[in-house]
Amino acid sequence: MELSAFVLAGGRSSRMGSDKALLPFRGRTLLDRARELGREVAGSCRCVGSRDRYGDDVIEDVYAGHGPLAGIHAALRAGATELNLILAVDTPLLTPEYLRHLVAQAERSGAVATVTRTADGRLHPLCAVYRKSFADIAEGALREGRNKIDALFANVPTEYVEPAPAGFDERIFTNLNTPEDLAKL
Repeated sequence: MELSAFVLAGGRSSRMGSDKALLPFRGRTLLDRARELGREVAGSCRCVGSRDRYGDDVIEDVYAGHGPLAGIHAALRAGATELNLILAVDTPLLTPEYLRHLVAQAERSGAVATVTRTADGRLHPLCAVYRKSFADIAEGALREGRNKIDALFANVPTEYVEPAPAGFDERIFTNLNTPEDLAKL
C-alpha cells in the first residue's frame, strides 16, 4: 500500500526557547533528520508548519493555532495516499526499522489510526499511521474546539502498537522539549 510521510514542525517551542525544528543535532537540524527518516520509510516526506519558516513546499494548518491535531488534519487533507505516517520533529532517536514495523501493523490491521503505546501506557499520536479518513474525524473535532488527539481514538478503529514486545527500545520516543533534554542526548 502506498504511504506518505509528514513531519509536524508547527509548535511554538516555548520551553526550548528557540525553534526546535532548526536546532542542530548530530550534524543536521531536527527537521532535516525527521524529513530524511520519513523519506527513508515512505519515499517522500513533507513538512507541516509555517511556509515563512520552512519554505514553499510546506503544508500549512487549515485550523491554525489548534495544535498537533490541526497538523495531522492538514497533512491528511494534502496527502494523496490512504496511509500516512505522522512524525513529530522533536523525536530524533526514532528508527526506520521501528517505523516500518508500525506501518506494517497499520497495513495488517486496517485500523483508521495505528498509534504507538509505550509500556507506561503513554500514547504517541505523533509517531503514528493514520488513514486518510481520519481527516474527517479531526475536522469535526477541530470545528468544535476539541484539540486532543487521544480522545478521538475512541471514535475510530485504532490499533495500539507496543514497541517493547517487538524488540524495540522505548528510548527511541524521547522527545526534546527543553535545552536540558537536548543536552542529555
